Amino acid sequence: MSEFSLTVIGQWSAYPSHGEATSCYLVQADDTSVLLDCGSGALSVLQEHMSLADIDAVILSHYHADHIADLGCLQYAALIDIDLSRRHKPLRVYGHELYDHTENLGYKDCVLGQTYNRNSLLEIGPFRFSFAPTTHPDPCFAIRAECGAASLVYSGDTEPCWELVPFSEGADVLLCETSLYDLYKGKIPGHMSAGEAGELALAAGVGKLVATHLPHWGVHNDLLTQAQTAFGGETMLAQKFLHLEL
Repeated sequence: MSEFSLTVIGQWSAYPSHGEATSCYLVQADDTSVLLDCGSGALSVLQEHMSLADIDAVILSHYHADHIADLGCLQYAALIDIDLSRRHKPLRVYGHELYDHTENLGYKDCVLGQTYNRNSLLEIGPFRFSFAPTTHPDPCFAIRAECGAASLVYSGDTEPCWELVPFSEGADVLLCETSLYDLYKGKIPGHMSAGEAGELALAAGVGKLVATHLPHWGVHNDLLTQAQTAFGGETMLAQKFLHLEL
């Protein structure tokens, strides 16, 4: 594998729909596989696509359950896979330092937990990861992944946060939370409407907008229309196993 790719594992907010998962996104390049978040249902879906033993690292945007619910199970999987010689190096898990229980990121000798902050630059295989705080009831960080000249920004959870404009500038893909229809704009703190996601994409001059963290009500094509109208560029809805080459 040489190309930087994104595969959506889970795109739901709050809880997974039947047979699917909440926030979890797989980025891969040069035989390196990294999960951005590991939400509810993620491991079941992920194993339809690849072995858990082949995951090199997990980076968590924040500690809400719909973003970390399957992390404990992945830690156990790492232990079992090492015992069975299916995993040959520890899983690495990164979470921000603004949390009282960062010791839970690691597990025995099979999972190595580390923290990051807004000034961190992580290098994992061919990837470089950087971070920007978002506006959310609990501390949350957007994540920028770069590999060669290609780049992806994952917003995590946030209401409009214009610090994300320079952080996202010029990204090939903006994977942006779109929790709300424009009718609900500003009514649920810490989350963006589809139109606001489109406005961020436009201001940052990204190549493509992928709307994710989707609600469990309404007509999702309306989200697509609202986001695309505000952005004016290529826009799509995240869905299970959506695969993009950057």
